[in-house]
Amino acid sequence: MEDKAKNRIGFWPVVAIGIGGMVGGGIFAVLGLSVQMTHGAAPLAFLVAGLVALTTAYAYTRLSVTFPGQGGTVVFLDQAFGAGLFTGTANVLLWISYIVMLSLYAYAFGSYGAAMFPEGLRSAGKHVLISVAVLGVTGLNFLNVETIGRAETWIVAVKIGILLFFIGVGTWTVDVSRIAVGSWPQATSILAGAMIIFLAYEGFELIANTAADVRDPNRTLPRAYYSAVGFVILLYVLVAAVTVGNLPVPQIVAAKDYALAEAAKPFLGSFGYLLITVAALLSTLSAINATLYGAARLSYTIAKDGELPEILERKLWNRPVEGLLITSGATLLVANLFDLSSISTMGSTGFLLIFAAVNAANVHLAKRTGSRRWISIAGVLLCLGALYSLLHYTWQHTPSHIWVLAAMLLLAFAVESTYRLWRRGNLILEHFR
Repeated sequence: MEDKAKNRIGFWPVVAIGIGGMVGGGIFAVLGLSVQMTHGAAPLAFLVAGLVALTTAYAYTRLSVTFPGQGGTVVFLDQAFGAGLFTGTANVLLWISYIVMLSLYAYAFGSYGAAMFPEGLRSAGKHVLISVAVLGVTGLNFLNVETIGRAETWIVAVKIGILLFFIGVGTWTVDVSRIAVGSWPQATSILAGAMIIFLAYEGFELIANTAADVRDPNRTLPRAYYSAVGFVILLYVLVAAVTVGNLPVPQIVAAKDYALAEAAKPFLGSFGYLLITVAALLSTLSAINATLYGAARLSYTIAKDGELPEILERKLWNRPVEGLLITSGATLLVANLFDLSSISTMGSTGFLLIFAAVNAANVHLAKRTGSRRWISIAGVLLCLGALYSLLHYTWQHTPSHIWVLAAMLLLAFAVESTYRLWRRGNLILEHFR
């Protein structure tokens, strides 16, 4: 019993997993895109997206305490709505969204790392680094949860230290006129810009997947959720303010794949560029670590609930190996074969849909979770309103992205419905044998 308690993770490792999932590829890969849409209102855009995430964190907190386990979102939806086609599709959509996010993080890791290579080696170097990052973190996830938590804590501490240094030094050279109200675009652009970078916050829900491994979950989980989300909101707002305040919008847009590194040059020179590049590598690597940790357990739980093939239920060394390997393999393919500039919209949209469903689940289960129902109703409305804002803007400016989203949703439905038909057919065959 003592050994079991010793292997459980405490408050700081759980917070680190949440922060590691959030402060990853999102802030580094899509900050430039957000600035392109919101201009001087980028800090406000990060605040708006953070408030949507914070409202949803309330639902996750109450549900995690009531239903602690490795399933997280899967368990919450099944408890509220039953293990049917709707919840199965939503759970598969969550798994696909994890793969999308992992691909974005891996792509950002490869891009930042390859930027330090000679020009002729950057393309090949990017793909090598993408593969090394995914395979390396996959190997780390074969170790015990205590090792994962300890590694995540150190990585998060280093990258947060670098970002705080960036903020602390860069604040002194901010041109306030660049973030003043006069530099803001229309409200619709600000809202759309906030939602396209919503994926920068999605990692907080990974905390739910650690609930079974947490010491004193009733006390640890609520503190971890609010601490992680609150800290990251403040961090993002300050990082965006320093970036926009030190670099003209056209320069940020021109260097949008590495906007933070470029923004450090005016006040830190080439040293700052290198320092932020290191932070980007650490951030994306830890985001892969945190996300893969949750994704492997997610596939196991979906299969255990009868919504994916039983092969994903098997464990080796107490780890859901098949789910881990399938997730890693799919991430390798997507990150190496596709341009991920359009997938940021798909990732944000996927998680807004999932978070709306989780808020709705907490509304339905409010008596069991001891929740204030109105908070989660507000969460549903905020997620759906944010989704509408993002889709409306996307349809007007890049309608092709809508079809990418439709394909993702269709894939989730097709996987779940096909598996259910196949399972039903097997049950009928067994009945006649």
